[in-house]
Amino acid sequence: MRVLIVEDEPYLADAIRDGLRLEAIAADIAGDGHTALELLGVNAYDIAVLDRDIPGPSGDEIAEHIVASGSGTPILMLTAADRLDDKVSGFALGADDYLTKPFELRELVLRLRALDRRRAHNRPPVREIAGLRVDPFRREVHRDGRYVALTRKQFAVLEVLVAAEGGVVSAEELLERAWDVNADPFTNAVRITVSALRKRLGEPWIITTVAGVGYRIARPATPAEGGDRG
Repeated sequence: MRVLIVEDEPYLADAIRDGLRLEAIAADIAGDGHTALELLGVNAYDIAVLDRDIPGPSGDEIAEHIVASGSGTPILMLTAADRLDDKVSGFALGADDYLTKPFELRELVLRLRALDRRRAHNRPPVREIAGLRVDPFRREVHRDGRYVALTRKQFAVLEVLVAAEGGVVSAEELLERAWDVNADPFTNAVRITVSALRKRLGEPWIITTVAGVGYRIARPATPAEGGDRG
């Protein structure tokens, strides 16, 4: 999952980003409305977390922009106000959820997971494909009943691949969805992470490389068939 954090308090924004990284959620930070609009224009985000009171275009204006764009990106609003009228106005602008400061990071993570599940048409929280069972809330992976320990980045990449339900995911999309805006587009991080993930999941190989296109989850290849480990 990749989220945009629009928050003008640097300490809070950095704390949120670092905390989300521990939950395998990539986050970009915008400290003002203009930066938020720039990032929204070049990146696809699963969720936008908006502080309403920010410099430049306000959080309310950013919310209106997201809704008008038709992207369908869910909006979680942050505010120091706990008045019902403020919440009503936020929902009227298109917010999908509301969180009042101060808040616990764990609650933010739970709300982000719930919004992401709702965004994907109420898909079940636990996904199963080709013998894999992926639980994003517990960050647990089982293959054919066997627990598989993954790093945070490996889990983030696997989430994207599993969500594609057997479809091919390009290296560029993996970089966009599982890393943040500071990732080097020319890095080998995707290839290295996928290779390590494949080994963690074990044989027969379940992540296949589609030459020149990307990666996908496929049925395990038999010894006779072999398989492109890429």
